[in-house]
Amino acid sequence: MEAPRTDEDIRDVNTRYHDVAADSYDAKWGIDFGEPGQAQVLMKLRKVLGPAALERGWERSLEIGAGTGYFSLNLLQAGVIRAATCTDISPGMLETLRGNAERLGLSVETVATGAEQLPFADASFDLVLGHAILHHIPDLSKAFGEFHRVLKPGGTVVFAGEPSRYGDRLAQVPKRAAGAVAPLWRRAIRARAAGSVPHANGNGAGGHDADHALERFVDIHAFAPGDLVAAARAAGFADVTVRGEELVANWFGWTNRVLEATAVPEDVPWGWRQYAYRGYLTLQRLDQRLLEGRLPAAIFYNLLVAGRKAA
Repeated sequence: MEAPRTDEDIRDVNTRYHDVAADSYDAKWGIDFGEPGQAQVLMKLRKVLGPAALERGWERSLEIGAGTGYFSLNLLQAGVIRAATCTDISPGMLETLRGNAERLGLSVETVATGAEQLPFADASFDLVLGHAILHHIPDLSKAFGEFHRVLKPGGTVVFAGEPSRYGDRLAQVPKRAAGAVAPLWRRAIRARAAGSVPHANGNGAGGHDADHALERFVDIHAFAPGDLVAAARAAGFADVTVRGEELVANWFGWTNRVLEATAVPEDVPWGWRQYAYRGYLTLQRLDQRLLEGRLPAAIFYNLLVAGRKAA
């Protein structure tokens, strides 16, 4: 399949891929809705907003591209937001989000919509947020204009988990290295190669698998910090801040993700998964304490951006 060429093609590809990915998304990315997940989400917002903002909290939030609910559901449990509206272009993701919310005993409103034309009245929310979503949106300037419109005066906008252009290039090093050693790694842990086990329908083919293969087309942006600052300021936001996070942890994490992606999931030992998870958290703390705030934001893998709508 050719890469999508128009904004509508990009939205269609994102919808189709995320619909079929929804059921396995939380397991694939290690999304957690317990104390570890809450700690991760709060840590990210604290970096770019400061602890005082989280202590005050927000009455009504709008999450853009909420996926399965990682940010909103964890923030609801932590008491940082009181009422959450979650949007996504993918109905499949929102269905999974509603299931997660029901399991956790949480109440959320879900709306299937893209980011560039939000079906909400002006000045409806105290907080507009998202995680790993801006790089999927075709028209960023229009989207930021909508974020500004639906925020109340004095409201906050914050996005985390956005890929840094330079950091993404650096991440290619561990990705290529992991790909090269993957056969030896699978042999060492006695794992079969991904794709070696027949698909449930008996042939591993069909539209469902074709939609899964769209993953390589869904990311359409990587950012320099100035790109995010410019987009937010052009929409009218003030006090715009951009932070970078994860350098060493990112190299470690991508090495393990690439290795694991080459194996049949159930063949990857529990001990390996624990090593990968705990090692990532350890290196994430190292990044936070020693590197973030001292090195340029552009070299980190993830960028966080925040701003304020004038009162």
